[in-house]
Amino acid sequence: MKKVTAFIGTQTKKHTYQAVQEFEKNLKQYGEIDFEYVFLSDYHLEFCRGCKVCFDKGEEYCPLKDDRDVLLEKMEQSDGVIFATPNYAFQLSARLKNLLDRTAFIDHRPRFFGKTFTTIVTQGIGKGGDILKYLYFTGENLGFHVSKGCCINTLEPITEIQQRKLVQKVREASARFYKELLRPTPPPSFFRLMMFRMSRPLIKSAGEKYRDYHYYKEKGWFESDYYYPTSLGVPKRLAGYLFDLMGRRMAKQR
Repeated sequence: MKKVTAFIGTQTKKHTYQAVQEFEKNLKQYGEIDFEYVFLSDYHLEFCRGCKVCFDKGEEYCPLKDDRDVLLEKMEQSDGVIFATPNYAFQLSARLKNLLDRTAFIDHRPRFFGKTFTTIVTQGIGKGGDILKYLYFTGENLGFHVSKGCCINTLEPITEIQQRKLVQKVREASARFYKELLRPTPPPSFFRLMMFRMSRPLIKSAGEKYRDYHYYKEKGWFESDYYYPTSLGVPKRLAGYLFDLMGRRMAKQR
């Protein structure tokens, strides 16, 4: 049985919640799923102070003592994660953005490998596609394998045509998500390989006073091909050597 957790960035149980319910219903038609709803409004999560302690010393030194680690543990225990948010002022909700701000250190030290991620955005008119792109990028930065989600129009009153489109888009997104949930962790894209191989010389040159350095050393990432064991074809192996060279040059120029 797969464990899937939906993190919902609004406390109103309306269109975003209903879209997630539709997603869950479709998902359970494909196989056994343990599905959990996490409303961020039910958790205490203070605003990031921008002190950078989590980057420099480690997240355990964060001065804010709240439910951040409870939410991270839910992600750790999940095979699949959904971020669901309404479009507020052409951006994701403040609750969800704050969760991402509070976990930004994972962008430096990704950890959610082997887990599938998708997103659901509900909106009145437009720009939800930009939110999807941002969340896809964020999911990859955190280490997730990203499955294409959906953006659905829920401008009230919802017409029959809108409702049919909503159901269809959610059905397609849930089918993609389930397929990726069963798929072995894929090798990295050229872009993700570049990000890894070019950033690690910079992290190494920054020195031992930073948590990133020790984390990379503990994981063996200064010598590995990628964050996790994977098979790189000849083109990506050659590209990796080139990215290493570019990263070392960047580090020397700092």
